[in-house]
Amino acid sequence: MALSAVPAHIVFLKRDLQKTGGSCAPRATPGVGVTNKIGSLRSICFGKIARGAADPPRKALVIRKFFLRDAIIKGIFDIQGGAEYNGCMTPADRYEAWLPRPISSVRESAPSIAPASISEIELQARWFSGEFGRSFTTLSGDAVEIVQFGEWNREAGPDFRGAAVSINGGWPVRGCIELDPDVRDWERHGHAVNPAYEKVILHLFLSVGPKVLFTQTLSGRAVPQVKLQIPNSDQAPLNPVLHAKCGRCSGALAAMQTGQVGDLLAAAAHFRMRRKAQRIGEVAEIHGEFAAPYPFLAETLGYKSNKLPFLLLAQRLPVSELRKMRGDLESVLFGSGGFLTATDFSEIPNDTKGYLRRLWESWWPHRTKFANLALSQRLWKCSGVRPMNHPQRRIGALAEIARRWPKVRDVLRSANPTAIHRYFASLRHDYWDFHYTLTSQPSPRRMALIGPERVNGMIMNVALPMALREHPAEFVKLQMLAAPDFNLKIRTAALRLFGVDAKRVTLLKSAMHQQGLLQIYNDFCCQDLSDCHQCVFPEQLAQWR
Repeated sequence: MALSAVPAHIVFLKRDLQKTGGSCAPRATPGVGVTNKIGSLRSICFGKIARGAADPPRKALVIRKFFLRDAIIKGIFDIQGGAEYNGCMTPADRYEAWLPRPISSVRESAPSIAPASISEIELQARWFSGEFGRSFTTLSGDAVEIVQFGEWNREAGPDFRGAAVSINGGWPVRGCIELDPDVRDWERHGHAVNPAYEKVILHLFLSVGPKVLFTQTLSGRAVPQVKLQIPNSDQAPLNPVLHAKCGRCSGALAAMQTGQVGDLLAAAAHFRMRRKAQRIGEVAEIHGEFAAPYPFLAETLGYKSNKLPFLLLAQRLPVSELRKMRGDLESVLFGSGGFLTATDFSEIPNDTKGYLRRLWESWWPHRTKFANLALSQRLWKCSGVRPMNHPQRRIGALAEIARRWPKVRDVLRSANPTAIHRYFASLRHDYWDFHYTLTSQPSPRRMALIGPERVNGMIMNVALPMALREHPAEFVKLQMLAAPDFNLKIRTAALRLFGVDAKRVTLLKSAMHQQGLLQIYNDFCCQDLSDCHQCVFPEQLAQWR
């Protein structure tokens, strides 16, 4: 595309990107770096507008520029000459192009999960992570841009406060956001007559009833309504684990050469890692680069059983705020997690009594402030969890991570697996090195605060995706990671795809191939509602070259 033919707003944005340190040079990961720079620039400009610092005459131009972000990104790649799309496709591009539509669509595909299957608290967590995006259309047809997502409300009232929203390109308005599973919950829960909801500027929900209902405050003000669409997701709480059985695709995979199957798994893994990188970029755009990796580390500590409550802890208690509490940091985490409820320590072993009493006494002054955000015990899964993985012990580890966050973040950014393992192996805690829970008897031997398997999870889910945002070649490090032990999901996926084929043993010794397996399992098995009978994956394999 000739420069003279490029729309003016794209030329202006390219200039602005260069001023802010952005690069429009071709990348091995199309769109990730440029998207992050666009997001950062948009956040800066919208932040100034929301604070009233931007020059009013330029307001409309700035907002209009960023509402065209999809066209802008495409225009930038046209300016670059389309290097990524002219015969130089990355493995992730190749996999995405191979996926049948609408499976490869992230935002526009039909939801694979029924609204009834997602809890209100999980809906709120996914919203706050930016998983639904930030551009919407109201039921009345107005364009909505979330300028700032605000923060979890620690008091009675709407779910999020301090948000900023722009309607139809107008000046951003500050206020609260309420998020409900059903539009009728606004009336059911009495929000319409509650003065605490007077500052709500946006009502979000998943379901609508048979009647058209309007959201109004006590003063009669109409609140814009947005019906959310659940996007396809890689997040464990919503991905079903199907019945473990051999699928129709096992025959087609058995007929393929081992190298060809490995090539497919590697491309799927690259696509999966790029998606993880984009997710971290979205959180960085919303909540800032400094804190962006922290919720993902918390999710990793929660493993498969407690990912949601750990994510909620990280969202409700941002690491920058936790670090201001210094000596009270650990007690606030345990108290907000709902684990500091007992006041009678008489039945507790003597060696744990002192630690628990210190936590309680430190938590007491903060209890009123954080009471509204304390997690319910029903969110935690403690039974059936290995003692070393008990959520209380993992909260102790999260406290150490928050306390040392600048150093932890620097180590993760290095994306050096050896250095990361060495650093986390050096972490010590006087109590949690020898205890499984807040009331357990001590272990005779010291235990690692964070074991090597969880550190590998941090590398795959946080460190390498962080590195991929700026250095796509870092993907090669995933090939050098040993595969973790098979969990239920990997075993189920392996049986579905490979049956008893020897390729399964050969290929799945690599962490990269396991990641590819999980991506294919999510993209096909978990999207198929026919229990394998009508899945398109066996036929799709014939198109892999």
